[in-house]
Amino acid sequence: MGCLYSKGSAVEDSREGVTKKLQSYSRRPSELNVLRLNSSRRVEEGRVKGVLIDGGHVKGSLIDKKTSGSGKLYVDHDGKKKIEKPELAVVDHIGPGRIPKATEGEQVAAGWPAWLSSVAGEAIKGWIPRSANTFEKLHKIGQGTYSTVYKARDAINQKFVALKKVRFDNLDPESVKFMAREIHVLRRLDHPNIIKLEGLITSQMSRSLYLVFEYMEHDLTGLASNPDIKFSEPQMKCYMKQLLSGLDHCHSHGVLHRDIKGSNLLIDNNGLLKIADFGLANSFDPHHSVPLTSRVVTLWYRPPELLLGANHYGVAVDLWSTGCILGELYTGRPILPGKTEVEQLHRIFKLCGSPSDDYWLKLRSSHSTVFRPPHHYRRCIADTFKDYSSTAVRLIETLLSVEPAHRGTAAAALKSEFFTSEPLPCDPSSLPKYPPSKEIDAKLRDEARRQGAVGGREQKVASGARQDKGVRANVTAKDNADPGLSVQVI
Repeated sequence: MGCLYSKGSAVEDSREGVTKKLQSYSRRPSELNVLRLNSSRRVEEGRVKGVLIDGGHVKGSLIDKKTSGSGKLYVDHDGKKKIEKPELAVVDHIGPGRIPKATEGEQVAAGWPAWLSSVAGEAIKGWIPRSANTFEKLHKIGQGTYSTVYKARDAINQKFVALKKVRFDNLDPESVKFMAREIHVLRRLDHPNIIKLEGLITSQMSRSLYLVFEYMEHDLTGLASNPDIKFSEPQMKCYMKQLLSGLDHCHSHGVLHRDIKGSNLLIDNNGLLKIADFGLANSFDPHHSVPLTSRVVTLWYRPPELLLGANHYGVAVDLWSTGCILGELYTGRPILPGKTEVEQLHRIFKLCGSPSDDYWLKLRSSHSTVFRPPHHYRRCIADTFKDYSSTAVRLIETLLSVEPAHRGTAAAALKSEFFTSEPLPCDPSSLPKYPPSKEIDAKLRDEARRQGAVGGREQKVASGARQDKGVRANVTAKDNADPGLSVQVI
């Protein structure tokens, strides 16, 4: 099936074990007796001296640098003649073409597939393998565009985990790099409100990769959309405080999440909220802006600058999404549910007001003339949320500022009156315990309701059709009365 990789001692620390493994093959006459890993230089040219086999699969090759004969003869300081031994390195393939660095070869020898090590070597550096058969896949708990998430059990400690399956149909290096970025970002972050990556499973046969995460029973969308669950204000403040704390950690470590939404905010039975799904996350430097794609963030939570094609942006994109979440917690439904980018922009302008003329001038985008509203919209956030606390409305006003610079930072939001005014945020451990509830459960409930509604309508239509058919048949029989003719209604 593959190997599971969990965080442990560095690959360099296991070099002695790798060397012993290599030496076990060196006893054959066709192979060299003296092996030395060269981890500092690329092997330029060489001859294949032996093949490493592990479980019937070619794992790598021993290649010595090209020399004349079996070694170079030289005289040492004592006048004795000696032969310089060839340097050896482990590589992931045999034959001409690219020969990787020895460190990459060591990863292959340790069990990493070559297609992953060659592209994502830096992301997996320092991780060691575990047996894959220690995990039992249970059932699907999430579905995304590029991945599927399953609930599984660790057979060693009986702990539940979440397995995120990412499939690479053609092992395209760009796709692998995209996934490697998520791994690299997750390894940089260590915070109670950020999901923890616990390991990796690779499968060379299926060309897929599993990311192993701690298991969380709920996500915010699943809980908020459950008709049997009603959040209290202290509970909403508790969730928002944890979300902003996690974002503050991301931003202070140079990471933009770029897909904050309810289904990516996981919650466990202890009330702990964790930001998950860093598949669209990227590094950023606030002092050195570089172009980034605007095709990020789920539509309902996407800020106006991205809808208008901006490619230089920062933490404000995550704060806009956070403002949408806060409004959603109070209203019980998404506050900007657009169907297209054009509709989404107009929904934003109708709620948050039209941007200033300076905003359009600074944008310098071809979209600015296409998407500019035909008339001026007045900002009406205060009116829309007038039934909720004034401190909540003020925070929503800040986070949903059309001007990115006016949204502030996660650290500043944590200091707002929203969190210091009564009622105060409750402790996560005091929150109610709920049955497992995720976005996929909400979708199943909605689908069941739709099917029930459709079934009811179809039954009603069918019943009406039968009645109508009977009426038409009776009329025909009456209008065409014939003593020898009877009409049978079927």
